[in-house]
Amino acid sequence: MPIKKYLLTGLLAWLPLTLTIWVLLWLVGLLDAIFGGILTGLVAVTPASTGALLEQFRHIPGLGVLLVFSVLLLTGALVSNVAGNWLLNRWDRLFTKIPVFKSIYNSVKKVSDTLFSSNGNAFRTAMLVQYPRAGVWTIAFQTGTPGGEVAGHLGPDFVSVYVPTTPNPTSGFFLMLPRSEVIELKMSVDEALTYVISMGSVAPAASVTVSSK
Repeated sequence: MPIKKYLLTGLLAWLPLTLTIWVLLWLVGLLDAIFGGILTGLVAVTPASTGALLEQFRHIPGLGVLLVFSVLLLTGALVSNVAGNWLLNRWDRLFTKIPVFKSIYNSVKKVSDTLFSSNGNAFRTAMLVQYPRAGVWTIAFQTGTPGGEVAGHLGPDFVSVYVPTTPNPTSGFFLMLPRSEVIELKMSVDEALTYVISMGSVAPAASVTVSSK
């Protein structure tokens, strides 16, 4: 039926844009809400004249996003020099001495340093692995190599991988596999994620190598 076909085609055309705008609006709203909470606290502890001035900023849409971006930019510039790095180390040392809080802080810091470090290998290589059984293949991402006591039991030639679920890649499984049992892919991480999220319906273009004699 043409009407059903046109409706489905129109839905596929608008869905990516609509979802993208929805996510961005949700993110802006979240940051504005956080900024509004901070603003409420500042108004409560400042004189009435200053509080009235601060209240005017509450009605500026997107100001929370701008402030978060500015804070991140200034923080990055500060900790990139020697003095800023020294302050960051003192900051870390302070939080690692607070009971209960230090356990959460240390765990989050180790994960963030591993994932976002420019020198790390986490989530920079897409792979093919056999999961959940031999003969069944799926997409995975290398997160590093086993270390510590685990590496002592497994041996040297193992890799740590994350196998995402479909269509939600934020949940998945952590596996340690022999390097000989994984296949590194030439596709980018973005292409591999798109392949996973689309449940295999959006396959990345195959790379073609042309050899010259």
